[in-house]
Formats: sequence, structure tokens, C-alpha cells
Amino acid sequence: MNDQKKGGMSVDELIRGSRALREKLLRDPYRPQYHFAAPEGSAMPFDPNGCIFWKGRYHMFYIFQEDNAEGKLDHNWGHVSSIDLLHWHHHPTHLVGGMYSGNCFLNKDGIPTICHHKTSMNANAMAVAQDDELNTWHYHDANPITPETKEGDEHHDKYRSWDPCGFVDNDTYYAIFGGKRAAIAKSNTLEGPWEYCGDLMAHTIDDIAMDEDISCADLFPFGDKWILTCISHRLGCRAYIGEWKNEQFYPESHQHMSWADNGFFAPRVLHDDKGRHILWTWILDRRPAEDQKESGWSGSLSLPRELYPADDNSLRMRPIEELKRLRYNPQDLGSMTVAKNTEPSLESISGRSFEIELECKITDAAQFGLKVCCSPSSGEETLIFYDIKSKQLTIDTTHSKTGDYEGPEFIESKAQKVESGPFALEGNETLKLRVFVDNSVVDVFANDRQAVMRRIYPSSDDAIQVSLFSKGADTEIVSLNAWDMAATNPY
Repeated sequence: MNDQKKGGMSVDELIRGSRALREKLLRDPYRPQYHFAAPEGSAMPFDPNGCIFWKGRYHMFYIFQEDNAEGKLDHNWGHVSSIDLLHWHHHPTHLVGGMYSGNCFLNKDGIPTICHHKTSMNANAMAVAQDDELNTWHYHDANPITPETKEGDEHHDKYRSWDPCGFVDNDTYYAIFGGKRAAIAKSNTLEGPWEYCGDLMAHTIDDIAMDEDISCADLFPFGDKWILTCISHRLGCRAYIGEWKNEQFYPESHQHMSWADNGFFAPRVLHDDKGRHILWTWILDRRPAEDQKESGWSGSLSLPRELYPADDNSLRMRPIEELKRLRYNPQDLGSMTVAKNTEPSLESISGRSFEIELECKITDAAQFGLKVCCSPSSGEETLIFYDIKSKQLTIDTTHSKTGDYEGPEFIESKAQKVESGPFALEGNETLKLRVFVDNSVVDVFANDRQAVMRRIYPSSDDAIQVSLFSKGADTEIVSLNAWDMAATNPY
């Protein structure tokens, strides 16, 4: 027997515990297989952070919680890296003790630098990488970098400081300091002094108040414009497109990435060597806290999606190309017609881990779509459809088990069971859908212009069937392909 102790447990005890947890997680029908998930424990928040492409690898950090030596809950940054954005290597955990949201950027010397909120300081801080593995970091003595404001400074009384985003522009360091009235600060050096510049936003737009929460922000060039991705804790993930000039952001358009609630949350963007802007978010888990704890995990990230500008600089989005490498057992169902008011079952497609890609011609049908995770025994089903009249892309989980969390923060109503994003086909454009089902996550992308997501927790073992439907008129399907999807989480 090996009596060596690690954290009060023998190595043999650690091995048995690790094996037991792995087996438990492998049996969990709700744990995503190819959406990145917390390796163990309930992580709330589970924000992706510090995402950067460095020396041929994609690096991502994520928040998780653990009791410290004093028995108090600490927020720490876990660290993973990948060469394919699919399979992740876990690094040792070094960024501990009050780590909250922030980004990673290259400083003037070309070295990765993190800018994040430090809860122990109740302020923002910066640290510079000390090795190419990005395992060790140096915090300079001048931290925190949050500048003090004084009477006479613009909106001094409304200034808050959290969820920062650092970047370099014209040889000057800037940092967005998120909050109810997001601000800009600047400095000639990382060490400061940092100067408060005033409001991030030059003006408001689309009935969004100037003091609407801007957190988990990323600001970067986007085609001929700049884009600001962020959350409102109230509204969830969203994006502004506009101009960065005169040390302020001038928004010209705004769009949501979450509508019924804030379930698509805490975005972070990575810029890679191919010029891509790749976004992840934390997708909230609505299960009761006791269910999360009993399951041994909670914390999932969205599928990585590429954000890119259209010719008119409007926002486009699509699943990253690498996801196609996970496809296996291909099925080509060819073309077909779905007769009006029928629901033909796709007998050869079933399960809870697959992708469907289809193209169809929309004529006079009021709605066309799919039903996934359908159960003959219980009537459970999740609807995915395009509504022609309302011009909405929708996931309807009214007849799906969705967690039904009844806590004080997230009270699920019937309206929250239907997630709809605005989407309109143009002229004779065909509808092109990519549907991803991954145990408890359903993602839908349409024509590279819209995407919607919902969490589901099917309670019936036979909730694995797939069917089509077309309301009011026939729908002609040009092509329909499906694949099983390989798991990427280690368990």
C-alpha cells in the first residue's frame, strides 16, 4: 500500500476517488460530450477567460470555485490548451485566490498579459506571462490598476470597476472597466499610473440605457469597424458594432445573442493566427443546486463560433470549421418533400449526440422545422423551427424537461422555455440549418446570420427520436445530412 499523502489523502485513495468520479461522470446522461465542460465540481460562474493563441496553441482559462485554507470560497482560474479547439490539455492551476473575469492580450513587448478583476483587491489587476506554457505569471507592485476618480470627472459617482478588458492602441494601453457605467482607463505603461478617461460608450443605441451593464467585454477591430461583445447580467450576451475613436466607442448597431433570458452568458473572444475571432460563452445550467452537486459537475461552454463581418460590416456567425472533424457515421438522406401538416420520422437518425445539416426551400409553410429528443412514451420533444410570419428562428422546449430551477435569481417561466432570435430570409434564399444536439445542449445556426441555444434534460430513456414538420404547406428539402458526433471531453 502506498502511504504517501497528498492533501490529507493517500495516493491510493486519490486514485480510487478519481476513478469513481470518472465512472460517475461517464454515466451522466446530461453531461455534454463535445461542449467543453467543467472537469469536476459545480462551477458557478464558469466564465471563459484569458483566451489567447500563443506559440501554436489555443489557451483558455475558466473560473471555478474551491474552499481555501481558511474555509472560505475562492474563485480560481483553471487553464487548458489545445491545438485543434476540440481536445484540451489541462495545465497546473496557478492562478488562484480571487480570480474573476478578464482577458488576455499581447503587451507592447509581444508578451501575453492578463487583465482581470481581483476580488481580494475589489479592483482590477494585470499580470505578465513568465513562460511559454502560460503557467506562471508576474503581478507588478503597482497593482491594482483601477484609477481613483474625483469630483469633476465625468460620471465619477456612477463609475464601477469589474470585468476589465485590456488592449493596446496607438502605443497606448487601454482597459475597459465593466459595470453599470462602463469606463475607459489608459496608461503609457502596464504599471501606470492609470488615468480615468470617462465613459466607454459615446452614446446609447436601440433603447439600451447608457447605464446598462457592460461586463465580460471584448473590443477589437472587425472589418472596417470595431465590435464590442459583452453581457448585461440582465440581458445576456450581445454585441455592438461601431467605431473606436477619441478614446470612446461609438456604437452604430446592437444585437442580442440571448432573448428569453440570460442563459447565453459571459462571452470571451480569441483571435487566432488565421485571423478568426472565436467566441465562447458560459451556458447556464438551470438544474436545482442540489442536483448539480449530486451529479458532480456543472459548467458548460458554448460551441466555439467564429464571428466575422459581412460586406456591410454586419455581424455573421458560424460554428468553427474544426467541429466537422468530430463527424462520423455519415447519413445522406438526399432531397425530399415534407407534406403539409405531417411529421415524418427520420428513423435512421436518433440519439443525443449528433449534428444535422439541412437546406430547404421555404414557400407558403407557416413553420418548418425539426423535433429532436422526442419520446414516444412520455411525449417529450424539443422543437426547432423557422417561423415565416414572425421571422424568428426558434427552439421551443415547452414539452422538454429543462431543469425547472426555481431559485431567486432565475425563475423559469413558460416564456423562457421558448428562445427566439430574429431572422429573415432574403428574396429566394434557401434556409440552411445546422443543428447540434449534445445531451443537455441544443444549438441551432441559420445561414451564418443567427444562432439560438437551449438546455434540456430529457427524463425518458427513449427521448432520442428525430422528426420533421411543415405547417400549412409542403416544404421541399434540397439536402439533409446527419452525423454522430465524437466526444471530446475526457469523460
